Amino acid sequence: MAATEAVKLIVQADDFGMCHAVNQGVVKAFTDGIVTQSSMMPPCPWFAEAAALALEHGIPVGVHETLTSEWDYLRWGPLTGGPSLRRSDNTFPRTVERAREQITDEDAVDELCAQVMRVIGAGLTLTYLDVHMGMSKPVAYQAVADKYGVPFLYEGIAGSLTFASITEFSPRPSEGKREWLLRRLGTIAAAPGVHLVVSHPAVASDELDAICKPDFFNVKWASYYRTADLEVLCDPAVRSRIDDLGIELTTVAEAFSP
Repeated sequence: MAATEAVKLIVQADDFGMCHAVNQGVVKAFTDGIVTQSSMMPPCPWFAEAAALALEHGIPVGVHETLTSEWDYLRWGPLTGGPSLRRSDNTFPRTVERAREQITDEDAVDELCAQVMRVIGAGLTLTYLDVHMGMSKPVAYQAVADKYGVPFLYEGIAGSLTFASITEFSPRPSEGKREWLLRRLGTIAAAPGVHLVVSHPAVASDELDAICKPDFFNVKWASYYRTADLEVLCDPAVRSRIDDLGIELTTVAEAFSP
């Protein structure tokens, strides 16, 4: 009788380095919860703290390739000098659509290489690449993945990783998020292979509440989704459900190693 294929689950925390509240949330979700790896944002103001925390806690990391900056008051800009990368205030465009229209492939490649090198220069081992907000410059993502020989998570470039499923955990109502994840884990357990759940944990703080205006079109991404993510990721019932279903928590580096 052939052995049953394992069910493996990567639980990823995005936006590591965005701000202090996110950094605290990522660490707590890794040490006290089910997060197994985290995507770092090298251009962001709290990257240095995120890098130190990743080293301290042994958090496996990737680069959250960043060509946009969406918030009203928490703004970040490119590490490199490419003129197409920036708005008049010297920060990235606000939307994926604007980045796609405005940024040249050449400037994007130079910038994303600088972001990769900032992570490597901090003493971290880069294990994967993905993108912040969405796919704006596939040619650049391909060039960077090829140059550094690091896997890219999402569809849209040649050789990107293939998962049994990818689940965006965050944009669910807080009130039913725990129950939704418990049900989703049951579905994952019935499908052998490697699954990816993407989360955005953060601790509740005045800092998060202040990054955008109350009428910001996507205000729920400031605090509402993130604090609820952290609570559910650290819920003992979620860990118990994973154990009871025989799901193996893992990382990209472990699951896709040769």
